[in-house]
Amino acid sequence: MSDAPAGPPGASGARGASGVPGASDGSGASGEAGDTPAPLAARARLLPALAAVYRAQLSRARVARIPLLFVATFQSVGIMILMRGVVDGGSEARSVVAGSSVLVVAFVALNLLAQYFGQLRASGGLDHYATLPVPPAAVVLGAAAAYASFTVPGTAVTAVMGSALFQLPMAHLWILLAVIPLSGAALAGLGAALGLLAPRQELATLCGQLGMSAALLLGVLPAARMPQAVSYARDLLPSTYGVEALARAFDGQPDWWAICADLGVCAGVAVVSLAAATWAYRRAAVR
Repeated sequence: MSDAPAGPPGASGARGASGVPGASDGSGASGEAGDTPAPLAARARLLPALAAVYRAQLSRARVARIPLLFVATFQSVGIMILMRGVVDGGSEARSVVAGSSVLVVAFVALNLLAQYFGQLRASGGLDHYATLPVPPAAVVLGAAAAYASFTVPGTAVTAVMGSALFQLPMAHLWILLAVIPLSGAALAGLGAALGLLAPRQELATLCGQLGMSAALLLGVLPAARMPQAVSYARDLLPSTYGVEALARAFDGQPDWWAICADLGVCAGVAVVSLAAATWAYRRAAVR
């Protein structure tokens, strides 16, 4: 007669080597199924994630679109009217119109984007994006593209009004199709990096304002009237090459090789600045 308590039929077969009902000795299927974690969803690809972030940012900022376009355009047109009393025409007029047009891009892509990412970091909004299965580059590129999209109407209006004000030819204004996205990408990457690297929101706002002031002074004022030391600083500003490309397009016979070289520099700076902004986003998101 055994001292072991009687159990339900099959109970002894359900006991594993450890003596616990339902446990397996490693050869059963139930133990393997319980120890294997469920597979995670695949990480979103760059282009679909970029499109999703772009649409979300575009709809979020749509409420402030009209005041934003008005302020940026009114500022640039007012600067051209003021400069009309100082500059009569020639290469200086081309520089003023080109610089004022690209200034609309700098106001939005550099100044406002630096403030946006500074505010996002200060308020903890980066935590929301960090939990999404999207690449960091998609967050930076999507926000940059959305803000740069608002510059298209204002830049076009400023270029047309400036051409009429200074009696410049408009035949090659289609070059804006290349100047706006390349200058916008370069300045947006710089603005995002400044906003993400600034330790405080107030410093991000200050950096954005200083960057826009640099684009105003170094882009709108004719380069021939600047001191040599200031000219070196002008060469370091990403928007300078977009200004030069647009100013050359106002010539009767534009130097297309020089325009392509300026746009190539803009594209290279855009890649570097957006890569720096992506790195800054990763650095800020893990803190």
